[in-house]
Amino acid sequence: MALDKPEILAPAGDKTCFLAAVAGGADAVYMGLKHFSARMAAQNFSMAELAQLRHLADEKNVRMYIAMNVMAKSGDLNAVGRQVDKLRRYAKPDALIVQDLGVAAAARQAGYAGEIHLSTLANVTHPAALPLVHEKLGINRVILPRELSIDEIKQCDQACPDSMTLEVFVHGALCYGVSGRCYWSTYLGGKSSLRGRCVQPCRRMYSQGGGKARLFSCQDLSMDVLAKIMHEAPKVAGWKIEGRKKGPHYVYHATRAYKLLRDDPGPEEKKEALALLERALGRQGTRYNFLPQRPISAVAPEKSTASGLQIGRTKRERKGFSISCREKLLGGDVLRVGFEDEPWHQTVLVRKRQPKAKPLPCSAVKALPPDNTPVFLIDRKEPELMQEIKELQAKTDKFPSPKIEPSQFSVYKPKPHKGRVRTQTMHVNRRAPQGRIPGNRGLWLDSFNLKSVPQKSVSDIWWWLPPVIWPNEEEWFAGMVGKALAKGARKFVANAPWQAAFLQSSKKPLVAWAGPFCNAGNVLAINQMKKLDFKGVILSPELTREDYLRLPRESPLPLGIVTEGLWPLCVSRTIAEGVKEESAITSPMNETLWVRKYGQNYWVFPGWPMSLSAEKKTLANAGYALFIAMHEPWPKAVPRANRTSQINWNLKLL
Repeated sequence: MALDKPEILAPAGDKTCFLAAVAGGADAVYMGLKHFSARMAAQNFSMAELAQLRHLADEKNVRMYIAMNVMAKSGDLNAVGRQVDKLRRYAKPDALIVQDLGVAAAARQAGYAGEIHLSTLANVTHPAALPLVHEKLGINRVILPRELSIDEIKQCDQACPDSMTLEVFVHGALCYGVSGRCYWSTYLGGKSSLRGRCVQPCRRMYSQGGGKARLFSCQDLSMDVLAKIMHEAPKVAGWKIEGRKKGPHYVYHATRAYKLLRDDPGPEEKKEALALLERALGRQGTRYNFLPQRPISAVAPEKSTASGLQIGRTKRERKGFSISCREKLLGGDVLRVGFEDEPWHQTVLVRKRQPKAKPLPCSAVKALPPDNTPVFLIDRKEPELMQEIKELQAKTDKFPSPKIEPSQFSVYKPKPHKGRVRTQTMHVNRRAPQGRIPGNRGLWLDSFNLKSVPQKSVSDIWWWLPPVIWPNEEEWFAGMVGKALAKGARKFVANAPWQAAFLQSSKKPLVAWAGPFCNAGNVLAINQMKKLDFKGVILSPELTREDYLRLPRESPLPLGIVTEGLWPLCVSRTIAEGVKEESAITSPMNETLWVRKYGQNYWVFPGWPMSLSAEKKTLANAGYALFIAMHEPWPKAVPRANRTSQINWNLKLL
């Protein structure tokens, strides 16, 4: 579905930001509710607020997209359905943004008839996936990963069905890990990025070889004038600005800038747009991989990756400290002192206008910052913008605010799998190990393994596809699957649901399972995997004891679980210059991690494995068909820790 112009899609973490997006000329605004949003740290919206804003959106011809882009647990599904039921009655969103196929299924059960957009967290990374998600799952739009080049975006554009559209990020924060492939926050402390609770451990200081730096902290994405090249991909219907945790100043400036850049700007309009982005209070920008001939690492430790405009530094005083500012400040400006992982980090609200170069006295809320601590302007409330927002607020207040009646919706769950279960173990290796391995054998699919495994053993092995396949790798992996099938392979583990597209060519029956990177955590998501012809599902490693023990009783497919081995903190397409692979990296909490490259991706591993070995009897009694042991060659230069992790087994997954 080619459009005359792609829409400018602005973020809103609260009502003021929504109004700023409207004031800036956004064609669409995406936002979240208080629950089931992948930006739970944003203020987010009540149902009554959304209902009122719907009237303003209709008057201004602005589309409203509601992000429900979290991995849902089975216990969440009724609440998800009730929320969607109320949304369709009161807010009437133009689209829901989801990562979890179970959330999409619950939304349809609840009677939602609008568009469903598949979040970048769903990890649809290669062209062959697009017809599959549209035809088998009824998805209307796919939001592509931030890591793609313009050539890869064009590949996806050419594969996109005519009745489906694509969306591409043009501006805003970059995660170090590929979206949907980061488990760092949950592994270290139970705060899942897949459920909107990421504490951003990648932004911290790390040390390797004696030096300390922010080795994984990314700059912001900023396509600026290059965004116009995406006009060559006509099915890209949305230019998306990241930032649901940002303030109205950022939303307004970024929205205005990209609207100017989209509308065939002349030299003056380009200059104005770049000035707007310069003052939008984001991080330093990078084009990342957008230009295939000039790929850039998103991580530059020698540069600041602090959000906001640096406006000065601190100086200690007899009482507290002062900030020497190289910019004039306005009443209502918000400043951030230092970085979030520093003990003296705090925010400062500027009460009144502050002339340039005049020291601003401050009191230390926590520790006193050292001299020359950088200070950043992170939000600004210009009188002109605030007046425009005030007028839009007054207009909104005149619209009726409905009384929100509770929903009685309950999801319909599929019939549970009734097959007889005998628990088996699968050992997954990078290379075929010497000697006999008890249980099932799994190997990551590559040309070396396919050549080295004897022909008679190919059909016995479970061939694992990687958690990310990029557009420029798709042909190679499709060829690998074809060669495996020709040699007699019949068992596969796909680590994105859409990799089922590679298995459709088989003329013989296959046994394909959805792997743990598919992030399945609820019964409706499992049922959607069944629609994609998977015969079993290996659950997300992020679930808790309660979730794991509940699912086998409800599941329409046999289930597996990762019980031991090295689970990655994240998978990334970038690495900072100077970071050594296979070498110990230390966090501020003295946690050890290390990096290894496979194909085009960098896997970041913790220095200690996960293990649910002590729970195997409990899990077998619960009805699991498959235990997964993931083996990874240990680097000689990295010390082994005398501990293991159960990830979230004994925690409450918020």
